[in-house]
Amino acid sequence: MNIDKSKLIFKTEGFYELTHDDIYEMAKVRYEVFACEQEITCENDFDDKDKVCKHTLVYYEDKLVGYCRILPVGLAYEKPSIGRVLVLKEFRKNYIAQEMMKKSTDFVREHWMENEIILSSQLYAKRLYEAVGFEVISDVYDEAGIPHVKMSLDIYKN
Repeated sequence: MNIDKSKLIFKTEGFYELTHDDIYEMAKVRYEVFACEQEITCENDFDDKDKVCKHTLVYYEDKLVGYCRILPVGLAYEKPSIGRVLVLKEFRKNYIAQEMMKKSTDFVREHWMENEIILSSQLYAKRLYEAVGFEVISDVYDEAGIPHVKMSLDIYKN
């Protein structure tokens, strides 16, 4: 599906700044992608980290189509990190994920003034992160039954 990119709305908010609708839609798309599509059922998606994270939401014509969360230093790694990255299947191939990642890394640079971001990428998605400057820093490992690699972004290099 090709979209009119001028209709995309990006916002990054803390958990308590999100509306009830945002939180409901966030839970719905995470369930749709991670449980239904990827069949990740071995771990609880709601891990008590959301309340201290920032959340980047991407709306298209009032529909939440993309999402990721930004974790502060120490919550997952000794550097800030980005996780739960998703774009709904029918909206993929529109560069929404790349733009969402750029907005999320900009948030870290502007608000937290950190110089590095870490993430755990599903192996098949590593090209997405490489396209926005992340580099692989680990061997392949298993997470939730899916091959992953750890990646790092030097914010000031990009």
